Amino acid sequence: MKQVVIENPVINSPFHEPSRHFRFTEDGITDEIVDGRRTSSYFVPIAKARNARQLSFDTEWTQDRIEENQLVNQIRDRVALWRKGGHVGVTPTTARLLSYWTNPDREKKLFFCQIEALETAIYLTEVAGKYGDAWIENAVRAANDSSNPGLPRAAFKMATGSGKTVVMAMLIAWHTLNKLANARDARFSDAFLIVTPGITIRDRLRVLLPNDPANYYRQRDIVPSQLLEQLGQGKIVIANYHGFPRLSPGRR
Repeated sequence: MKQVVIENPVINSPFHEPSRHFRFTEDGITDEIVDGRRTSSYFVPIAKARNARQLSFDTEWTQDRIEENQLVNQIRDRVALWRKGGHVGVTPTTARLLSYWTNPDREKKLFFCQIEALETAIYLTEVAGKYGDAWIENAVRAANDSSNPGLPRAAFKMATGSGKTVVMAMLIAWHTLNKLANARDARFSDAFLIVTPGITIRDRLRVLLPNDPANYYRQRDIVPSQLLEQLGQGKIVIANYHGFPRLSPGRR
């Protein structure tokens, strides 16, 4: 693959939706900038056998290896349309949070990718079914049933450094404050189990506890100060996965 040196790889603001990207060709990435946001896609590595004992993976980032994430792009388009329409169809609590997070006069601005992650969660939970997009929930359910039956999951894939812990705090705030506003609303929860891969990360995630002196809700201005006390009513447990006993074979 041809080696390309890109002198300035940062071509978009982190606070706005990406509007430009570097073009890919049959030879891989180029330094040519094209307008528009890059569609969500992934690269498919092709395994080549060296011998009976060893495999090597050809992972060149060339255009012929790109596979589009069609569902992700379809959801992204629907969320963008809803955003441009003014975030209609949500609860008063959600509307207040969205207005707070997207306020252009914020001192501590949130990244576009962080807000978009919450917009996506909110759209799927509160809005999609109202505006003819029930197909999204059906598609997500079908994907879970095909590979993960009995444990439905939704994932937000974000790059290193994009502020995933802030997104976790935003999700907790959105759920908790909505649940406190309407305890009967089954779409929301005020209890959270955060499972970490190690003790170090477990300790770092204490910022998700509203009563922690360095909590992100205050430090990153996730909620208005008058709502911090309410947020403290949520139940949050941060546990290292090693603390879970392993089931014996055959048990579920």
